[in-house]
Amino acid sequence: MAGIYIHIPFCRKACHYCNFHFSTTHSLLPQMIDAIVAEVALQQSYLQENIDTIYFGGGTPSLCTAAQIERILQAIKTTFTVNDGAEITLESNPDDITEERLLAWRQMGINRLSIGVQSFVEDDLRWMNRAHSATQATNCIQLAQQYGFTNLTIDLIYGTPTLSDEQWQQNVQTAIDLGVTHLSCYALTVEPKTALDKMIQLEKIANIDSEKQARHFELLMQWLQVAGFEHYEISNFAKSGHRSRHNSSYWQGNNYLGIGPSAHSFNGSSRQWNIANNALYMASIEKQIVPFEVELLTPTQQLNEYIMTSLRTMEGLSIEKVQQFWGDKTLAAIMQEAQPHLHDNYIVQSDQYLRLTNAGRLLADGIAADLFQ
Repeated sequence: MAGIYIHIPFCRKACHYCNFHFSTTHSLLPQMIDAIVAEVALQQSYLQENIDTIYFGGGTPSLCTAAQIERILQAIKTTFTVNDGAEITLESNPDDITEERLLAWRQMGINRLSIGVQSFVEDDLRWMNRAHSATQATNCIQLAQQYGFTNLTIDLIYGTPTLSDEQWQQNVQTAIDLGVTHLSCYALTVEPKTALDKMIQLEKIANIDSEKQARHFELLMQWLQVAGFEHYEISNFAKSGHRSRHNSSYWQGNNYLGIGPSAHSFNGSSRQWNIANNALYMASIEKQIVPFEVELLTPTQQLNEYIMTSLRTMEGLSIEKVQQFWGDKTLAAIMQEAQPHLHDNYIVQSDQYLRLTNAGRLLADGIAADLFQ
């Protein structure tokens, strides 16, 4: 099975921490929808498999009208074979969620919402420059559930200067009490050239406290385990049966197609990404050309990608898979590099898998890098 990702590159306002490709000027949104629909047809040959997941991301897809979203969906269904029961996710912000939109989304077949809550604490939302209030964050979840969106996820950010340990617990507990079935939780990251990066460099705000972030992550793992969530990927927690099928396909190395400016695609042996410029993207699509760069992956690069993605998951790295696809010599090298982490209890070996422990999850990127070939 394969997935399709649609990048809608527009937002209502710029969050201080975000480095995704987007614009806060919406005048070109109708033309962008035209270009995205046209690209769907141009990319017809990229995927041969049935489509099992469709994901509208951004940016803020909930800025689009229902008719615009439905137009893209119909283009996908006309061009590709979409499975019955496919997971169709729409990213949305609390301030965009209304009864009218929820009803329209349900009627067109969207069956999963990803809501960018980030925090239920007012000071935290203001510090991040979010467009919604804490009250809107709570109310939109309850409204979505009333309209049948029981399969929904929210994003939460931890480690911000304005978020105390007690407020972090309040955030997580609020999500649990609201009956949210999936949580994606991220440490605040200072990305280059963002407003947050500039403010820290100018010493207008304090830099990130890495010890606080580690503590928040450890507390998060404890609280959600008690609440019955699977910690199925470093940043993702789900009630049974509510994992993100789309994001899971990334971590499992399945093929996917990215549509829209800056969107990435993967077909097993190569990776490609569209130009991150709205005007140039639309001008190129108008000429029936998809403007992308491509990277052919060597067997070693494919192995290292597998190491990185598999270690992030609850299932872990399959010893059998490494042996089957990359050979005994490569497996022996990986196992040798893993020994110090096994000794320090950052990795455990069981059922022919290498898995990170909770302590190891704090060091996931570094451990993966140590195992790279």
